[in-house]
Amino acid sequence: MLWLKSFHIVFVVSWFAGLFYLPRIFVNLAMVPADSRAERERLLLMAGKLYRFVTPIGVLAVGLGLWLWFGFGFSGAWLHLKTLLVAGLVAYHFWCGRLLAEFRAGACARSHVWFRVFNEIPVLALIAVVILAVVKPF
Repeated sequence: MLWLKSFHIVFVVSWFAGLFYLPRIFVNLAMVPADSRAERERLLLMAGKLYRFVTPIGVLAVGLGLWLWFGFGFSGAWLHLKTLLVAGLVAYHFWCGRLLAEFRAGACARSHVWFRVFNEIPVLALIAVVILAVVKPF
């Protein structure tokens, strides 16, 4: 079980690194001047590679978490709330993919300020998930 937990934590940390950095790239994309095609293409390339890299890592993080839950029978309301937050993070991940597609199509009209706020969602989720997993308040 400790090996599973260890790999789960490694994949969660790696997935969150992507969830933290991808929206930062979106902030930069939203700030690119219209005449700076090379900069836009470079940022799109970076975002695309990052999204493709962290997607399987997120799948492994969630998969190992489910294995720990169902394989070892953890229970409690804290775990249900944590699972709900993780489902929200999965939705956030796919939302990032949709935003990336909008940027690629030149159809993303959101401001860099909106993306700065959007970038904080996984930070708040991480704080909540860690507190729930460590403190198990209920």
